[in-house]
Amino acid sequence: MASPSLSLQGRLFASTCEGDHLGFDMESLCFQSSLVDLINLLLLAIYILSLVVGACARRFRARARDLPLLCYVTSPCCAVLGVAYACSGAWGPSSSSPRAGLFVRGVVWIVVSASLFVRPTRFSRAVAMAWWAALAAMVTAYSVEKIVRRSPMELLDIASWVASSMLLLCTISVCRVGGGGGGEEETQPLLTAGGGERRKVAFGEAGFLSRLTFTWMDSLLRLGYSKPLDLSDIPPLDADDAAEAAQRTFLQEWRRRRQTEAARTTSNQVFWVLAECYKKELLLTALYTLLRTLSFSASPVILYCFVSYSYQRERERDRRIATGIALILGLVVMKVVESLSQRHWFFGSRRLGMRMRSALMAAVFDKQLRLSSEGRRRHGAGEVANYIAVDAYRLGEFLFWLHCAWCMPLQLALAIAMLFWTVGAGALPGLAPVAACGVLNVPLARMLQRYQARFMQAQDERQRATAEVLGAMKVVKLQSWEGRFREAVQRLRDVEVRWLAETQIKKAYGSALFWMSPTVISAVIFAGTAALRSAPLDAGVVFTILATLRVISEPMRVLPEVMSIMIQVKVSLDRIGEFLTEDEFQDDAVDRTGMPPSNMSLTVQSGVFSWEPGKAIIATLKGINVTAMRGEKIAVCGPVGAGKSSLLCSMLGEIPRISGSVSVSGSVAYVSQTSWIQSGTVRDNVLFGKPMNNEEYDKAIRCCALDKDIENFPHGDLTEIGQRGLNMSGGQKQRIQLARAVYNNADIYLLDDPFSAVDAHTAATLFNDCVMAALENKTVILVTHQVEFLSKVDKIMVMENGEITQEGTYQELLQSGTAFEQLVNAHKNSKTPLDSQEHGKEAKKPGTFQYQIPMIPQNSEAEISTGNLLSVQLTEEEKRERGEAGLKPYKDYVSVSKGWFLLVLIILAQCAFVVLQCLATYWLAIAVQNHQFSVVVVVGVYAVMATTSCLFAYIRSLLAAHFGLKASRKFFSGLMDSVFKAPMLFFDSTPVGRIMTRASSDLSILDFDVPYTMTFVISGTIEVVATIVIMIMVTWQVVLVVVPVVIVLLYIQRYYIASARELVRINGTTKAPVMNFAAESMLGVVTIRAFAATRRFIQTNLRLIDTDATLFFYTNAALEWVLLRVEALQILVVVTSSILLVSLPEGAVAPGFLGLCLSYALTLSSAQVFLTRFYSYLENYIVSVERIKQFMHLPAEPPAVISDSRPPPSWPSEGRIDLQNLRVKYRPNAPTVLRGITCTFEAGSKIGVVGRTGSGKTTLLSALFRLVDPCGGRILIDDLDICTIGLKDLRLKLSIIPQEPTLFRGSVRSNVDPLGLHADEDIWEALDRCQLKKTISALPGLLESPVSDDGENWSAGQRQLFCLARVLLRRNKILVLDEATASIDSATDAILQRVIKQEFSGCTVITIAHRVPTVTDSDMVMVLSYGKMIEYDRPSSLMDNKESTFCKLVEGYWSNCN
Repeated sequence: MASPSLSLQGRLFASTCEGDHLGFDMESLCFQSSLVDLINLLLLAIYILSLVVGACARRFRARARDLPLLCYVTSPCCAVLGVAYACSGAWGPSSSSPRAGLFVRGVVWIVVSASLFVRPTRFSRAVAMAWWAALAAMVTAYSVEKIVRRSPMELLDIASWVASSMLLLCTISVCRVGGGGGGEEETQPLLTAGGGERRKVAFGEAGFLSRLTFTWMDSLLRLGYSKPLDLSDIPPLDADDAAEAAQRTFLQEWRRRRQTEAARTTSNQVFWVLAECYKKELLLTALYTLLRTLSFSASPVILYCFVSYSYQRERERDRRIATGIALILGLVVMKVVESLSQRHWFFGSRRLGMRMRSALMAAVFDKQLRLSSEGRRRHGAGEVANYIAVDAYRLGEFLFWLHCAWCMPLQLALAIAMLFWTVGAGALPGLAPVAACGVLNVPLARMLQRYQARFMQAQDERQRATAEVLGAMKVVKLQSWEGRFREAVQRLRDVEVRWLAETQIKKAYGSALFWMSPTVISAVIFAGTAALRSAPLDAGVVFTILATLRVISEPMRVLPEVMSIMIQVKVSLDRIGEFLTEDEFQDDAVDRTGMPPSNMSLTVQSGVFSWEPGKAIIATLKGINVTAMRGEKIAVCGPVGAGKSSLLCSMLGEIPRISGSVSVSGSVAYVSQTSWIQSGTVRDNVLFGKPMNNEEYDKAIRCCALDKDIENFPHGDLTEIGQRGLNMSGGQKQRIQLARAVYNNADIYLLDDPFSAVDAHTAATLFNDCVMAALENKTVILVTHQVEFLSKVDKIMVMENGEITQEGTYQELLQSGTAFEQLVNAHKNSKTPLDSQEHGKEAKKPGTFQYQIPMIPQNSEAEISTGNLLSVQLTEEEKRERGEAGLKPYKDYVSVSKGWFLLVLIILAQCAFVVLQCLATYWLAIAVQNHQFSVVVVVGVYAVMATTSCLFAYIRSLLAAHFGLKASRKFFSGLMDSVFKAPMLFFDSTPVGRIMTRASSDLSILDFDVPYTMTFVISGTIEVVATIVIMIMVTWQVVLVVVPVVIVLLYIQRYYIASARELVRINGTTKAPVMNFAAESMLGVVTIRAFAATRRFIQTNLRLIDTDATLFFYTNAALEWVLLRVEALQILVVVTSSILLVSLPEGAVAPGFLGLCLSYALTLSSAQVFLTRFYSYLENYIVSVERIKQFMHLPAEPPAVISDSRPPPSWPSEGRIDLQNLRVKYRPNAPTVLRGITCTFEAGSKIGVVGRTGSGKTTLLSALFRLVDPCGGRILIDDLDICTIGLKDLRLKLSIIPQEPTLFRGSVRSNVDPLGLHADEDIWEALDRCQLKKTISALPGLLESPVSDDGENWSAGQRQLFCLARVLLRRNKILVLDEATASIDSATDAILQRVIKQEFSGCTVITIAHRVPTVTDSDMVMVLSYGKMIEYDRPSSLMDNKESTFCKLVEGYWSNCN
């Protein structure tokens, strides 16, 4: 031992040799120390020699760039230690021998420090690593020997041991990465030499140790630390984890179970199928869970043993030392098993949950493509998207909670057994509060569950309404309904927030109960033990009870949540199960085996069909008999709602067959009435999965009149089409889907009104070039309202009320009279008096009419919307933040919610809570040492302090709930205000799914996760700091380990966050495509089935699911990687602390303080993991704040009302419109779309606007309604510049029937009168005038009759009539008809024209129509071509001029009629 006369410096650097006899006693510590020094000098000499060899070979260079992180930390630590030894040798004790030894060690440690960086050759690397390993082994053996001999551990001895342990870890790290010399090959570990190709799966090829310690993630994290990750950097999933394997396994087992009679009546079918599919994986994760539960529950036993060890007095020395070493080893084993088993439980559960999630997402998608028509009616596109986005997604975390459901009760039972083992009968009174807390948790859990269910219901309603409004935003803006719909969405959000508030505040009560229960239980057990005298209340008993209660508190906190989540998952699985058991589309509904007569393509015999087969009395189609020969052209016509579209559906097998038969010979192509276009390029839509054949492709493009459009698209046929074709005009969408059918080269073509959205000239081109020429040898069944084409088809079928009333050629039907004659007469009547002017003049032959306007290059509607330079696509790639965002998103979160004051209060409340908790346990440590206080005082003071601390915990939770609610309200309001005020261009370039992910999943994270996670990070940080402070107070030497550990820990965290943040950001962009694709496919399911493309769509969906799952997988793996390393570092601190406690001389630390120190030390790793986990979650969740914030400051439209510039209430009193050199472009750097239009629409006149598709007709109306403001010129209405007044003042004074009729979910009343301004009588009158009164009067609900999503339960023509009813109610001076009569037959069209003529006789009516007769009775006609007005005159004047464009359009139309 050191002499008392030594100085402080001498005591710190005392040498081992000072108490030993010098000589060659091999058992002497001095001899062993000298031997270690000698071996180190020998290894140092070999290392120097290797450097000399490297220098001679000119290969002398440092390896700093690609070293493992740990080497950067270890090297300076070794250097500091070397300097300390060298100083000790220079100025330490006077004995020559120790000074020389210390100086040698100083040199050794300094050279070791340099060797971490300087290893130029393979030989020097091998020598250096062998030296590090040998040094670690020797120092560890020497330190253990000192502990065994009870020789005091001095400061430098402890520091050497820590440094050598770090060297050992460096050796392992450098070995694993190939000696640190990998160069460039290692900085891009996921890329091959070929550049850009992905490597094989990292996880699939990992060995046992690599999987155990998650080192297989190193390459990805290293890449993420060197640069922001991209999707292309992420390795693919292992084949076992892919969605295809998951779907195949699930569906095989599902079908097997469904075939057994018993399975049909069993609930929880989906759960049992999943359990059967993954039973091996479930058992493996259960084993990890069991190991973790046992090791975690053993911590109070270890604590008890340590405290008991400190009470030993005057025992055999050897036995005491052996016990101490055994305890330390036991602690190490327990913590390592706990750490590894917990990490693999979490990771394994989430990996298995991901597989289950993928299986169900794929199964739901597969089912939606096979769903019957009835099933589709019961499960709308929104609901199916919810099954995927909400219900199936829940399974990602489900397995973790499933294991919690059995391991938490087991943990509770083990902890209670531990209490009885520690204090015997004294634990009995403690069971009462345990039971009480358990019982109190049940109503709280039920209440939370009820609130959660109501919240989910409210959330579904709000999301449905939001999606509906966003999908129809153009109509909402045209009608100036933003205020009404914004209020409707806000009302639904208010209901949602009410249930959110109830949930969050009840959670605060739950938090108070959780913190209160250990305090109450411990106080009762202390009192019970003292009263029954079942055990002495010494340090061992007291701190074992406290440690056991920590084990008890976890199940008490988690079990209510487990119950809640299990119920949610059960509901979700049952919803999916119900969906998966729905009736499927019957493949045998249509006989495709072929028909005996080889020239027969299609037959329907005695067919009776009904959309509602359960109500067979209400047959949709009755007595249908159709025969189509190969190459025959059949037209189907009839009034609105006659059953024409249903007839085509019956041929596809889409409408349930009650009786009769349908036979088809050959492949089928189908063109739906409502265009179904996929997100993607024009080319993708035309090819529709088929390989490219240039000749066939060009033919399809030309015959569908798309060649001119494609020439003028900014990217040709690679121009991207927005969601649901939003950047294409109606005509372009119709022609793209017609081209898709032509390119498919099918045998039979079913065309449902394909000319409805195109102008007369284009319709003629399509009919002649496409139907009659390109499909000359094909069987075509064409539903049409265009009577002018009927004379050219082989056969015509007239339908009324679901029956084919007439059938025959054009001439035969004309002679037979009745319905067909009425249709033709209505068409003839629509030709207007102009017909008489040209009577007797010979029209051109149909085949000769090929007029093209030779004008400047076209800028089509598509180009109009693409906005930006020609190199930019319309649908912009979703933006995501890159790199480190720092504190900005956190500041944004607090600033937007105005929550700085609440945040400060939360921090203060948490500090008060932790301080009082520490004081309570500190009080117990003091009280059990000196027995001055009675048990009543000890327990009473402890209970008061601990209960007061719980009050602060409750206040903190309550403040966090209010903080979160405040943020939720502010962010939602900001997001919705910004989106509703955004210009139309934003919606044209942003898919609805992208906005919806922010309004759904991102907002949900903001509602539930961000506030509590932020609070947990604050509380976790304070708790970890408090724990370390207490450990340092008892064993100050631990600070030597804590400081480097904290430095390494912060570095590791930063290293991990660099990749984790990008993984979460990328994941934020991979979920929306899955949802969009599912919703899009649901809308086009009839087309997909008709083209037999189901398998291809399923494969695409599997790829999207895999992309999403890959991010989920690597995000979780990265989290477990960092947590395992954090736990390892904290285990090092705990073990160091326990070694110090064991090695300190007897009496140095009182048993009470030893118990206090260890009780906190044992919770350090779990507290640090808690902090790291929630900090990682917070970094991930804060991405949602970034994403919502992106859409909170969108460029806004001009104001709705300008108070200083409001028009008079009577404006416009006349309805005169002046266009003065009107120029329009959609973005500053985009092409000009309208090029200097100047003209006047006189008050009360009827103006017809005509022109080819893409000529700028719709843009003119956009300018009139200020969906886009002019870039030059003015529009005056009654001499008032419309750009000087507010948008609401303008749009409310204009009426429009838009191109695509839009209805909203609700009732007839809410659709006709959305603002609720009119009486029932007015509504009925309007419905009567637009021919809907008879239909609606027959419905049981009358005006309250339901309208489903997008008005799907009404035909396209009826939806158009609803739009007419709206304008009849508003009675404005200016009415715009934007291709409004495209979906209705000529007879209904004639009635409409008469109604408009009567009702709007004194109004200015601007009509864009594809049927020339619709505009020939106008007062004036404007002809547009490529954005310029080329003609504007009276129709009669234009007809007199044979060279006029309008005249040629009319002649072309008449030639088709004849």
